[in-house]
Amino acid sequence: MTGNPEQRHIIIIGGGIIGCTSAYFLTRHLSYDPSKHKITLLEASKIAGGASGKAGGLLALWAYPSSIVPLSYRLHEQLAASHGGEERWGYRKIHSGSLTAKGRTVGQDSATNGNHASGDSVSLQKLRDKASRTMVAAGIPKDLDWVAADSARSYYEMGTPDNTAQVHPYQFTTAMAQLAEDAGAEVILGSVTSIDKTGGVVKSVTYNDKATSEPHTIPATDVIISAGPWTQNIYPPAPISALRAHSVTIRPSKPVSAYALFTEISLPPNFGRTDTFQKSKRPHSKQVTPEIYARPNNEAYACGEGDTLVPLPKTTADVVTDDSRCQDIIDYVSSISDELRDGEVTARQACYLPNVTVSGGPLIGETGVKGLLMAAGHTCWGIQNGPGTGKLISEFVFDGKAKSANIDSLDPRKVL
Repeated sequence: MTGNPEQRHIIIIGGGIIGCTSAYFLTRHLSYDPSKHKITLLEASKIAGGASGKAGGLLALWAYPSSIVPLSYRLHEQLAASHGGEERWGYRKIHSGSLTAKGRTVGQDSATNGNHASGDSVSLQKLRDKASRTMVAAGIPKDLDWVAADSARSYYEMGTPDNTAQVHPYQFTTAMAQLAEDAGAEVILGSVTSIDKTGGVVKSVTYNDKATSEPHTIPATDVIISAGPWTQNIYPPAPISALRAHSVTIRPSKPVSAYALFTEISLPPNFGRTDTFQKSKRPHSKQVTPEIYARPNNEAYACGEGDTLVPLPKTTADVVTDDSRCQDIIDYVSSISDELRDGEVTARQACYLPNVTVSGGPLIGETGVKGLLMAAGHTCWGIQNGPGTGKLISEFVFDGKAKSANIDSLDPRKVL
């Protein structure tokens, strides 16, 4: 602890969405005084280098846990209004639904797939009219026209613009970091090696500088561990594991309407790419469930199922992308959408999601060590619940307790 009780040095470990929103809300708290309070955010690799830069960015009032979702969803809307989020990080209200579809063999002759069939314009118009009637009969929204009519089978609405929205995760996270810096927080790139908590009280944090590898120790009165799947590396008692997830971004061949789709695609027995004269030899499940999020500026994001095949690496910079898994995602979504099939793949990427192994999570609050807080284990809803978590962490630091929401069920001390 520092000698002067009025002086506080607050250190945040982890430059993902939780760390960056914590820094932002700490600098916005009514008690924050930059002449007395120093806020340092320590990040091993780069801001939003992990899942916070590679997630889907879906926001929903129907997300979980219910204890913080309403608060965080509301804060997202307020942040967008205050800082031009629509332009700065792609905030917008959207539709969301569950789509069942029948996949088509990627690369198959278009006439065989039933698209762009040869014939005059009248014939084409008849095909379009028939497809439109088929879509309506299946409950497919009229403006969800980037799902092929011969693929779509049914649609169940999960969310509307009244309770569902989205952001671009990387843009949102980096904006939160920049806004925190503008208000007085400092961002340092370096890997934390230890937290001195002798006597059950936080005293300092030691890290190795990213550029020089030199060790540095910073005195601390408050430490917030928000290192996502790396939380256990920093604080071993934390029951948090890592799940690898792959995703891709695609620039569709034409703009697509604002939907987030949770799909269930039935693949044909002969599924595989044929445009290279030889089908893929990769095994595929009969049913696959990629998620597809249309984004502003003519971009679509798609992700597949997670895996634990590769252990968590040292930092986000060391994450290895399995190109074959990315190609699977591309092939799956291409099998139900010509716009995605004919689009340009702009990114193939992987990240690790943090999961609390002994409860639903996340873990937000005190740890039992004086001055040491935890905010980690947000699974796939980290972007959605980032602002709410940051707001609550600022209250723990300056008010001594959570005030904006009742999060007793998320108390880290219950599982540490």
